[in-house]
Amino acid sequence: MIDLRSDTVTKPTDAMRQAMASAEVGDDVYGEDPTIRRLEQLAAEMTGKEAALFVTSGTQGNLVAIAAQVKPGEEVIAEAESHIFYYEAAGVATVAGAQIRQVVGTRGVLQPQAVGRAVRPNDIHQPRTALVSIENTHNRAGGTVTPENVLREIQTVAHAAGAKVHMDGARLFNAAVATNTSAKDIADAVDTVQFCLSKGLGAPVGSIVAGSQSFIDDARQWRKRLGGGLRQAGILAAAGILALTQMVDRLAEDHANAQTLALLLANMTGISVDLATVQTNIVIADVAGTGRPVDEFVLRLREEGVLASAFGAAAVRFVTHKDVSKDDVLRAADIVARVAAGR
Repeated sequence: MIDLRSDTVTKPTDAMRQAMASAEVGDDVYGEDPTIRRLEQLAAEMTGKEAALFVTSGTQGNLVAIAAQVKPGEEVIAEAESHIFYYEAAGVATVAGAQIRQVVGTRGVLQPQAVGRAVRPNDIHQPRTALVSIENTHNRAGGTVTPENVLREIQTVAHAAGAKVHMDGARLFNAAVATNTSAKDIADAVDTVQFCLSKGLGAPVGSIVAGSQSFIDDARQWRKRLGGGLRQAGILAAAGILALTQMVDRLAEDHANAQTLALLLANMTGISVDLATVQTNIVIADVAGTGRPVDEFVLRLREEGVLASAFGAAAVRFVTHKDVSKDDVLRAADIVARVAAGR
């Protein structure tokens, strides 16, 4: 089975498993897990932030980051189809007590002028704009990257309004590799950042939140409130260290495989792909032209040996990752072609 549903399905490497088995551990709630501390220090250095915090997931990371910076009754500006709006169970509203204001971006990229227009005036009838959240790369837009100059312009607009900027950088390192820059350069354009270790980087569990020391102190308390206090979590951190030191550069292979797949799909009858969105490791294909309902299309792919995700009324999402080779991608494309042709 060729699994292209998500890069969350990646398996830890043998080196990660060995590191996990031999990891030095302690109670992290007491601040005594040395491997957690090493991971957090490494993550802070790689993002250029004062401090970092290991959390169990990207969703938890975004929630503690937002809750630590936004008061109940305030507002978070986010792209209209952002992950925090679509896929995080309304945590911002139910836990942080804030609301999300959706702003439509260009292929998922927020535009500084639109952010400026969305900032609330000083009016007792309206919530205060406390935070701008940027998703980079943007999942529902097809893995698109927010350019660094756009990030800096948004930061300028937000700071002028007294608001902070958070980045949901679940695939931050995909963005860095795609733009031939560093995670540090990207993160420098925002106040706080969250990134996942468990997607393309291949670790089995975990994400990182990074920012100022005072922010991390608040985020740590929020993590505790949410039941995220960790004990001998160095077992997980050991894999995270290898994810950051051994798995970043190889993301370029995933991007190349996504490009190959996208081009093949775009040339199939009944399937269309916006190739401008294929910037990293996600390909979204519109299959409406095949005449098959998307759920049926995905089911037929499964029956033929390819796992993919229905992504809206007529779209299918394919995500490349370390456990999918170029040969796998070519075989998957052949299967998609057969299914699209009704064979």
